[in-house]
Amino acid sequence: MRIKNTHKKLVGALTSALLTLGAAASSFADEKPNIIFILTDDLGFNQIGAYGKTPIKTPNLDKMAENGIRFDQAYAGNTVCSPSRVSLFTGRDGRYMANNSNTVELTHLDITLAHILKYADYDTALFGKYSIGQQMGVTDPLAMGFDTWYGMYSILEGHRQYPQIMWRDGKKIRITENEGGRKGAYAQELFTEEAINYIKQERENPFFMMLTFSSPHAELAVPEKYSKQYEFKEKAYTGMKDGVPADKYAAYYPEPVDKPNAVLAGMVTALDDYIGQITAELEARGELDNTLIFFTSDNGPHDEGGASPEFFEASAPYKGQKRDLYDGGIHVPMLVHWPEKIKKGRVDNTPWVFADVLPTFADIADVNLNIVPRVRTNGKSIAGLLNDSPEKMEERTLYWEFAKQVGDPNSGIIGDVFQAARKGNWKAVRYTVEGEMELYDIIKDPSESKNLAAKYPKLTKEFYDMFEKYKD
Repeated sequence: MRIKNTHKKLVGALTSALLTLGAAASSFADEKPNIIFILTDDLGFNQIGAYGKTPIKTPNLDKMAENGIRFDQAYAGNTVCSPSRVSLFTGRDGRYMANNSNTVELTHLDITLAHILKYADYDTALFGKYSIGQQMGVTDPLAMGFDTWYGMYSILEGHRQYPQIMWRDGKKIRITENEGGRKGAYAQELFTEEAINYIKQERENPFFMMLTFSSPHAELAVPEKYSKQYEFKEKAYTGMKDGVPADKYAAYYPEPVDKPNAVLAGMVTALDDYIGQITAELEARGELDNTLIFFTSDNGPHDEGGASPEFFEASAPYKGQKRDLYDGGIHVPMLVHWPEKIKKGRVDNTPWVFADVLPTFADIADVNLNIVPRVRTNGKSIAGLLNDSPEKMEERTLYWEFAKQVGDPNSGIIGDVFQAARKGNWKAVRYTVEGEMELYDIIKDPSESKNLAAKYPKLTKEFYDMFEKYKD
């Protein structure tokens, strides 16, 4: 009898232990992921190896695409930096934006991605270019939901690859290695070092990190070990040499560059290397599997400071570049890596846009947006796509609006307003509010070369009515 009782006790103890282990395993499986959003500056759709034929070496990003999701129909929030980033941070497309020019900034009433994730007890950090809120204590990163901040504050600071100042948690700091014309500390490398140090910190909460590189935006500059990997037949960029401007951007980028194509390719390869260092650190710590990583660009490729989108076919197969609402200006690379949920690499052709990121993060972190004061988003969560059994999203109309500045791209004087929208395979564009309606089948005609507006008047009128509604 004692033997039977002992047996029962052993079975009971074993069952209890198994249930405890099962609960722990279930809890671990449901653990909220770390989230890293990597944003590059002016990187074209076709400037990384995962998207096609390019001479630029990006082995780490190619591996990320192979083991994750390569989204082929993802879009930025706009065709220039500031409105694209405000769209990303706030979950709004051009319909909900009060200002669609490059002068736009966050306001003190805005709710950002970081604010949302604080509701789920995330630690939050931003490393890199900010440029969308220059009222210290009101719209700087610390006021916009980030616990930690290191990087460039204003939009023009982001034009320097070897800056003499940075900002840390609201305080300006000197980068002495770059003073007196020296080039001892490369901005993108500084951002990466800060990101890796942040990952190494011990913490109780999951973390959300935005790593916002200010490259490959001009100025064109990179440590030589990256640019010397490339040898192209090319023409030097003379900048302001001898006081003669090489192009309309020379006042912003006055330094000559002997081999601009090699340097730009090196800038992209450097970013790839830095991202590889970050994923290696996560893997070494056993955190890579449950870290959700996004990689993208804020808009299409630029032609500033000696850069040549044509040389690299940077927007291929799309038409246009930065400051265009043809797809070359807004259709961006988008990679997502999350081994815990995405175990099979795939290509996904669901159209989506930056405004969708905030509701996606809320969904993943289990934050009910209905109870968050002042949040105002018209994005849709794509969380259902971030697994091996993706849910089909309902078709909807995506919208962009760009208010171009007159003359100097940073003049602050608003000129023409451009509009674009996409529904299914159909893309409409109108350059100026009085301009001709253009209609394209963006899947069959990615170069937007065959205007079908006259052939499909009913569909064109549908887009026209939408443009009229949102033009003011």
